[in-house]
Amino acid sequence: MSLPNLTRRQQEIYEYLVENLDRFPHPPTLDELCAALGLSSRGSLHKQLQALIQEGLVEPMNNQRRGIRLARHPEENTIADDNRLPLYGRIAAGQPIEAIAGHETISVPPPLCTNKPCYVLEVKGDSMIEEGILDGDWVIIEKRDTARNGEIVVALIDGEEATLKRIEQQQGKVILHPANASMQAMTFLPEQVQIQGVLVGQMRSYH
Repeated sequence: MSLPNLTRRQQEIYEYLVENLDRFPHPPTLDELCAALGLSSRGSLHKQLQALIQEGLVEPMNNQRRGIRLARHPEENTIADDNRLPLYGRIAAGQPIEAIAGHETISVPPPLCTNKPCYVLEVKGDSMIEEGILDGDWVIIEKRDTARNGEIVVALIDGEEATLKRIEQQQGKVILHPANASMQAMTFLPEQVQIQGVLVGQMRSYH
């Protein structure tokens, strides 16, 4: 299967994962993939995998092993699948914590989604309370790797921790703004921040 947005090397890595991922006893780490693919540079592989992640073809596993796995196909992430979206664990509305990808899904009313691939995160923390986003809410995120200034985004920081904040992008820096007067904005270099999606909907349980 040829994927036009991938380089030849990225295509080779993806095809290897499709053909061999089930042979690993757990989601493979970068070191394990380097050994399996005969690569000497862990950094080079990380760059190629980031491209595959941005294309929605693989997903990072932010657990103790920090492996990667094949993603669900975009058409499986849409609201056509019985109005269910992937539930990717928790997202910090405070100091960054891990967004933990899982196999669960959650039913989402169609008006809260877009016609593009989306997923759901559970909010932990109170840094976005002035936007009406409370601890325990579920937020619906449209998968995107870019955002306009002022949008509320899922931002992956230093490739490890994810947080929900309003984004401001300036020359040479990215500012992530909380919506809580008692908290300070966080400033990062552009290369430290990877946008993983934009907030498009929200749900709350009163149980």
